[in-house]
Amino acid sequence: MTAEGPPVRAETGEDGVALVTLDRPDRHNAIDLATAAALGSVWRRFRDDDGVRAIVLTGAGDRAFCSGIDRSVTVPQPGSPYSADDPLLAVGPKAADLWKPVIAAVGGLACGGAFYLLGEAEFVVAAENATFFDPHTTYGMVSAYESIHMAQRMPFGEAARMALMGTAERLSARRAYDIGLVSELTTPGGAVPAALRAARVIASCPTEAVQGTVRALWAAKEAARDRAFALAPHLISLGNLPPAHQEQLFTTRDRAYRLR
Repeated sequence: MTAEGPPVRAETGEDGVALVTLDRPDRHNAIDLATAAALGSVWRRFRDDDGVRAIVLTGAGDRAFCSGIDRSVTVPQPGSPYSADDPLLAVGPKAADLWKPVIAAVGGLACGGAFYLLGEAEFVVAAENATFFDPHTTYGMVSAYESIHMAQRMPFGEAARMALMGTAERLSARRAYDIGLVSELTTPGGAVPAALRAARVIASCPTEAVQGTVRALWAAKEAARDRAFALAPHLISLGNLPPAHQEQLFTTRDRAYRLR
């Protein structure tokens, strides 16, 4: 039996660019607890590595960038009704206080919890086979953090439609490009090379100026995001169906969808 490899691969080059790959293609690069911990560890390591000046984040294989939280995962919760643990809150670079630019390179599907990662990237490059959707409402779950992230990345009406339509509709890469969620569209397989090209340009600039610019960009929207995040746990607690009911909806859902 072959031992399973690490869920996240991080490669660095002499050009100051790092490539981070979610490496669970058999699970559509879904995030389990080990993957969440590995992502946090990678961001913290890059925070202290002056040789890394720009980062590209992608998913292994051609089927998915990331399908969000792995549904097989059980997340231990504290006994207090006033506390809840969400491992996805710590998977993004900004959660690790990393202010080096991160470019997301998306091929295949990106859905649900993947938006925690896209929401903390500076910009997104996507291949033409990329699709975006948020399954929460279909499964009787509140899309809180995901919708907050997307409402800051795309027109409100588009973010609302994606969140409310659940699994019935997917946003095509072309539509995502047209509305500004995606900054560059490539042929299938071309998202990572295109993102690396942009990252090399950024990494060649004086790092203090780059990181200061990243920090300034996030300062423009973090107050609204922090306020919305503070409300999110209460909305989830009030609106989520019991786990057994969610699982029933998951297993009986209509798998057909419209690509928009």
